[in-house]
This record gives sequence, structure tokens and C-alpha cells, in this order.
Amino acid sequence: MHKINLFLRSSLFFGCMSLSTIPFSILVILCWPLSQPVRYKVASGWAILNIWLLKQICGLSHQIEGLENVKEGENGIILCKHQSAWETLALQTIFPNQAWVLKRELFKIPIYGWALAATDPIAINRQNKRAALKAIIQQGIKKLKQGRWIVIFPEGTRMAPGERGNYGGSGGLLAHKSGYAITPIAHNAGEFWRRRGFIKQPGVIQVRIGPAIRLEEGRKASELNKLAEEWIESNMAEINDQKAN
Repeated sequence: MHKINLFLRSSLFFGCMSLSTIPFSILVILCWPLSQPVRYKVASGWAILNIWLLKQICGLSHQIEGLENVKEGENGIILCKHQSAWETLALQTIFPNQAWVLKRELFKIPIYGWALAATDPIAINRQNKRAALKAIIQQGIKKLKQGRWIVIFPEGTRMAPGERGNYGGSGGLLAHKSGYAITPIAHNAGEFWRRRGFIKQPGVIQVRIGPAIRLEEGRKASELNKLAEEWIESNMAEINDQKAN
């Protein structure tokens, strides 16, 4: 009976999420003549709605530690653990105007992809690593100067709970070239909303926002990246230990 209930709740959420995607996407596309902050605010409304629906329908909420590390009036580079689709929604409810590093193939999705393009992300060709890195640095610096946060999933793809991927160096290099700080984020969303998973388990996702990792004298790009990786993975271990106990 419990499994049936989970399936029905997850199905209802999926239906609501799918139905909300089209009107929000169309609205974002219609806002294209307006400024980027306006387009982004409309688009993030979709994420805010679905995070709320997730709590109401599936009983899945989240708790944040470290909000004091998000300083008003400051922006920077977010390096976040990637476990599920949840964080792609939730980050939009935590941080203001963002630019995501994503694969440009997403733009080919009718309506949704066009709306995604309207938010002005950093679209890269993942097959050409040199060109991708160049785009992240050039476009990232420009968008940081506009006051936007840059969101990077350093492992490049969603990792199952307990797994650890190779951390790419683009975040550290962007921080080194731009002078903007890195904000690391750890969470255990994959325990409740698994990658490629349909069922949404009820519970409370633990989110931790770390202190800014700044470009101090003598620090190399690789060191910045390593410090972010160590903070994320050590906090992932703590979150998992708490859950186990």
C-alpha cells in the first residue's frame, strides 16, 4: 500500500510539473523583448512553484544550513553536488539571478529549450572541451560582472548517492581568472529523488552552503577547485553519517 501511495503521489507531481512547464515556457519566450532579469524571474517562478508542489504532494522539503554565507549584494560561482533534478529547481529558490553552465543540445527541445535559451545561460559543446572551457571563462566573467551567479556542477553529470565523480577544473579556473569567490554546496537530494528516478520519497533534504573560497595571494586555480571539492565531499560524508544515525 505504501508503494502504491508513493507511486500515485509521484505521478500527480509529475503531471503537475509537466503541465506547468508549457505555460511557463511560453510566458518566458513572450518576455524575450524584456530584460534578462525579468525573463529569469519569470522562469524561476516555475522552479519555485514545483518546489512548493513537491512539498505539498510528495511530502519532500528541504532544510538549509549556511544561508549566512550568501551575502546580500554579492555574487560568485556556485559549485554544487549533482545528484538529481531537484537541485536544478531548488538553487533558483535560494540564490538570485543565475547563469547555468549546460549543454547546448538542450536548446533543441521545442518550447522548453527556447525558454531556457531566453534566460541567457552559458551553453557549451561538451564534445569540444577546449571550446567549452573558453566559453565558460569568457561568458562567465561577463555574467559575473552583470551581478549574476554562475552555477556549475563540477562532476559534469548526476552521481548516485555515495558516488563521487571527477571534479572538472572550470570552476576554479573561472574563479582564478575573474577574482570572484566560489560558494560550495553539498546536499543529499539523491536519497529522496534519485537520478532518472520517478518515485519521490518523503523527507527533508539537507542542504549545506559553505563559506566563500576566495582568490587569496598565491592560490592557483587547481587549489581553489581542490578546496571546493574537499569541502563538498567532507560535508556529503557528514550528511550521510547523520542520516545513517
